[in-house]
Amino acid sequence: MIPKVFREVIDLGDGREISIETGKLAKQAHGSVVVQSGKCMLLCTVVSNYKQSDVDFLPLTVDYREKFAAAGRYPGGFFKREARPSDGEVLTMRLVDRVLRPLFPKDYHAETQVMIQLMSHDDDVMPDAMAGLAASAAIQLSDFPFECAISEARVARVNGEFVINPTRAQLAESDIDMMIGASADSVMMVEGEMDEISEEEMADAIKFAHEAIKVQCAAQLRLAEAFGKKDVREYEPEREDKDLEKRIHDMAYDKVYAIAQAGSSKHERSAAFDAIKEEIKATFSEEELEDFGGLVSKYYYQAEKEAIRDLTLNEGLRLDGRKTDQIRPIWCEVDYLPSTHGSSIFTRGETQALATVTLGTSRDANQVDMPSYEGEERFYLHYNFPPFSTGEARPIRGTSRREVGHGNLAQRALKGMIPDECPYTVRVVSEVLESNGSSSMATVCAGTMALMDAGVQLKKPVSGIAMGLISDAESGKYAVLSDILGDEDHLGDMDFKVTGTADGITACQMDIKVKGLSYEILVNALQQAREGRLHILEKLTDTIATPNADVKEHAPTMVTRRIPNEFIGALIGPGGKVIQELQKETDTTIVINEDPETEEGIVEVLGVGRKGIDAVLAKIDSLLFKPEVGSIYEVKVIKMLDFGAVVEYTEAPGNEVLLHVSELAWERTENVSDVVNMGDVFDVKYFGIDSRTRKEKVSRKAILPKPEGFKERPPRDNNRNGGRDNRGSRDNKGRDNRRDDRKPREDKKD
Repeated sequence: MIPKVFREVIDLGDGREISIETGKLAKQAHGSVVVQSGKCMLLCTVVSNYKQSDVDFLPLTVDYREKFAAAGRYPGGFFKREARPSDGEVLTMRLVDRVLRPLFPKDYHAETQVMIQLMSHDDDVMPDAMAGLAASAAIQLSDFPFECAISEARVARVNGEFVINPTRAQLAESDIDMMIGASADSVMMVEGEMDEISEEEMADAIKFAHEAIKVQCAAQLRLAEAFGKKDVREYEPEREDKDLEKRIHDMAYDKVYAIAQAGSSKHERSAAFDAIKEEIKATFSEEELEDFGGLVSKYYYQAEKEAIRDLTLNEGLRLDGRKTDQIRPIWCEVDYLPSTHGSSIFTRGETQALATVTLGTSRDANQVDMPSYEGEERFYLHYNFPPFSTGEARPIRGTSRREVGHGNLAQRALKGMIPDECPYTVRVVSEVLESNGSSSMATVCAGTMALMDAGVQLKKPVSGIAMGLISDAESGKYAVLSDILGDEDHLGDMDFKVTGTADGITACQMDIKVKGLSYEILVNALQQAREGRLHILEKLTDTIATPNADVKEHAPTMVTRRIPNEFIGALIGPGGKVIQELQKETDTTIVINEDPETEEGIVEVLGVGRKGIDAVLAKIDSLLFKPEVGSIYEVKVIKMLDFGAVVEYTEAPGNEVLLHVSELAWERTENVSDVVNMGDVFDVKYFGIDSRTRKEKVSRKAILPKPEGFKERPPRDNNRNGGRDNRGSRDNKGRDNRRDDRKPREDKKD
């Protein structure tokens, strides 16, 4: 029997709908929904253990996977099975996690898993925009302690009009691509890329998306009410001791405040804070520490956070002595690594990134193979965050989700400034060597300089800055912090990173930790971020003002040439023989792609130095060379034959034609060598295709003066005796004149 199904529909306002359904699938999960738009279907399940884990954080796992069967495809590779998540899937996981995690109680430590799967794909629907909605809807049907319904939506601007959850085709025409995560009351997460928009335009896009999210949150609540809202589960809360909390606060607050006020370096400050903590612990007996040692650490960190926040709100000072809008000292350098195609160092305070650039052909493009999207990236950026950058020693287990997310943010910040006519595939790699505050923004700055050092003709340089916010709802005070430290990231109410040119924002990533943040504060924060961004941009352009005019001597030069499709085969040769030999002879890399729109071949020639590239271009020119009838061309003898000489056009080496012996001179020529020899260079006239031989005809004699008294031989008489048409009339020779009385041949004896 088919179980009862509960369903809610969300109207997107332009004829499209999103439905949320529960009751049919995955009923043993603590909550499950199917979210559908068009043919796109997501299944989301949520499960949380009833026993608290022995950790001091929420062990939440958000997993998003796209099944290849959803798009009627097989997974690539040798093993035909979905394996590790792609970067695109990881980025979607991060977007959902960042909105869900703050809404669980701080003392809820049960193992919790959110699994979202793309079960059916629709080319006109981008599934990542519905992942947050699916996760929250499933949680609303569970008994988890969760603060409120949330949702996520993508907002684009097409022809000046905002669009919610656009199609991929609409997104290609948009100048904004932003994902917004919010509850009905508050915006909590923003991430995206833009085409140099203003701070006010960004705020307008957030407002538009928030209105759509309110509708989606209301639909979740209606579904949960119809399904039957479950009572929130009981769980064992963290131990609390108000007297102990006050005791530690009184011992720690003033001391922490004084150290924070001193404006020391990261390591000095950390050592001083640790000393205060150990001093407090020393006031407790071993039995007391064994009984509530965890609470001592917890209450100390609460006091530390309060003291640092108060210092900023009351005095406008920060941990390292800066004012709220002050940027740390910056120094930069380019062309640091001698063998890379481009390199730079960007150092801001205690954060340092070393960026490299590598130039390649279309063959080096990053292939994206997901059920929901197939394509390639001709510009991509990789971000590495080794443990030594924070003075730690810990295991390295592959690329972390954090590295994928930070690299993607920097890539989105820069990719819009790569000109369309850039012939190269460009890879930027950022190695974070020190970190104390936004290494992703250091990556953007280092990447800008490395690209210009490599000779990539950026439209405009890009800089980035990480901002923070400390606010007090009771007093109404707030402070926006420019260029935040790592410690300020943890204790603040908002962490937002903004990148852009002098003319506007190109990318952002924002996590808002307080409810009901006003748009006025948001815009003020963005304006302060712009001032800091421009200050950093000035430092970059002081180091390298404009892109280098050309690539470095040891870097490859890329030249592209378009050829008609019918010449591609000749350039490749049988079994690739021609192109392989040409690459070997010229020490170049040659890549040929077909343009389906223009029906042309796009030839990419990559090589160090011009000599090899010029040789390849000459070969292409020779293939494309088409002599005109009646024109005179210089040729060179490359082969001698009994009936003529093979010559090649000197302006198109390799393009050969036969110069018949009869066209060498006006006089009768018995031997070809009487007139020309190997290597001789002279002019010939081109006559096109000879009607008799069906081959190209050139003549040397046609451009020579006729000798005095020269008489041309009369035309050949095809009706003379002995002609091919009179063979049957020859006496005793035709096949019809054989003797009839000839004896038959005797059979051979065995």
